Amino acid sequence: MNSLSDPAVQQTLKDVFRLVLPEIILIGTACVVFLGGAFCNRRWLWFVASILGVVGASVVAMAGHGLKQEMLTVSPIIADGAAGFFRALALAAGFVYLFASWYDVERGDCNRGNAAEYYGCLLVAIAGTSLVGLANDLITLFLALELISIPTYILLYLPSQTKRSQEASAKYFLLSVLSSGILLFGFSYLYGLTGTTNLTAITRTLAEASQVGLTPMALLAIVLVIAALSFRLTAVPFHFYAPDVYEGGPTGVVAQLAFLPKIAGFAALARVLGLLAGDPNHVPFDIGTQIPLLLWIIAVITMTLGNVFALLQSNIKRMLAYSSVAHSGYMLMGIIVATSVLPSLRGEDASKLATHVGGIDALLVYLIAYGAMTVGVFAILSYLNTAAEPVESIDDLAGLGQSQPCLAVMLAIFLFSLIGLPLTAGFVGKLMLFLGAFDVPTDTPMRNLFRWLAVVAAVNAAIGAFYYLRVVGVMYLRSPFRPASVLKCGAPAMIAALICTGVTIFLGVYPNPLVKAARTAVPTAVTVKLPPGR
Repeated sequence: MNSLSDPAVQQTLKDVFRLVLPEIILIGTACVVFLGGAFCNRRWLWFVASILGVVGASVVAMAGHGLKQEMLTVSPIIADGAAGFFRALALAAGFVYLFASWYDVERGDCNRGNAAEYYGCLLVAIAGTSLVGLANDLITLFLALELISIPTYILLYLPSQTKRSQEASAKYFLLSVLSSGILLFGFSYLYGLTGTTNLTAITRTLAEASQVGLTPMALLAIVLVIAALSFRLTAVPFHFYAPDVYEGGPTGVVAQLAFLPKIAGFAALARVLGLLAGDPNHVPFDIGTQIPLLLWIIAVITMTLGNVFALLQSNIKRMLAYSSVAHSGYMLMGIIVATSVLPSLRGEDASKLATHVGGIDALLVYLIAYGAMTVGVFAILSYLNTAAEPVESIDDLAGLGQSQPCLAVMLAIFLFSLIGLPLTAGFVGKLMLFLGAFDVPTDTPMRNLFRWLAVVAAVNAAIGAFYYLRVVGVMYLRSPFRPASVLKCGAPAMIAALICTGVTIFLGVYPNPLVKAARTAVPTAVTVKLPPGR
């Protein structure tokens, strides 16, 4: 057991503050915004302050890139490549969200408005998302997840205090508290089995124990953690809050809810399962356990149920809610591949993966693609939505190709990317996930099930194409029900939509920089050799 008098331990704990300086800047900015809002609550003022906070945190993060800890079994923070990737993703998403949520914030003056509260909560949620990727301790991980959940409760209720928004906030609050309780229950088992809350120490201890077989308590702990994190991933059967919350919540907040919890959920799941260390000897369960099979079943049911129920929706937000469920099933494929492939290399050289597509790198690529296309859709809905003429049903988009051709083109690009058509980021993400499932090593357990998983995902992608193309058809093949309205000043939401459009197209045409970044973040991941010109 390490002593606090050990100089290496002291230095490791001191370095923690340097490692989380970007998150400290975000939370410090949020505190300034909260406090300043008590005196002056103008929207533009706290928007600019929040932008400066995110930019400052990004600059500090880049300047501190490469910092390392001396003792991972002591530090509650880990500064590996995956942590840097998740931090960059959270900061980039936060920057776009500040623009996309412009219309959910009341204009306000020095005596009224909700700008300070809105932007402060958003900054805290961004800091929490970033901190989840850095977490190397159960306590740190739980607190980081709560830094996302608690501001989200407020954001769902704050901008539009209608009965629907109150219902959405209450449902999300109650189910989130339940998932937090389940997560703590699973963490308590992990602590009881290993005697430590440090994730590096936990995974190493459980990996050593798995050589002779894990105890039922260890399996139960991992199942409880998967169940709790499935709430954040909107994976079946913990998805049922999503349609009502998406429909009743403000558009900008729903855009955040569709992406930030997914980043945090997959980062937390990969950390607890030991999939980000790049060391197959530290995956904390044996390949003969039921964990990969459990995840396989969840993924199949999640993507199938999400797509089938999305077919039945006429409300655009409810359709996007079930679409989010389906895409969680796709992304779970990357976790499943990693949970089976990495343990199969135990005791061997991980370079055997050099000829195969990794699971975690495919997941990281798809997270970027999913974020760009989903946030882009919500940014356009936020631009179009007005109090007099709200955009709620798919029919409200009728004739958009005639009345707002530029918006219609961008929305069509996002929908094509959600389908996974070539020359979009969604195609690259799905391609990597499918190749990862098809291209597992021959000695990997469940190899045939992986291929069936890819087939099921391909069929589901075809089902998803139907309801996405239905929206495109409504935009271009039908006449508008109402004359084109004079739109409000749409610069912020339009900027968010343009950023997402650029990312979606660029990564669809030239994905290699992102694929290489994902490979660098996960040492055992490999770069996919895409066709020439891709």
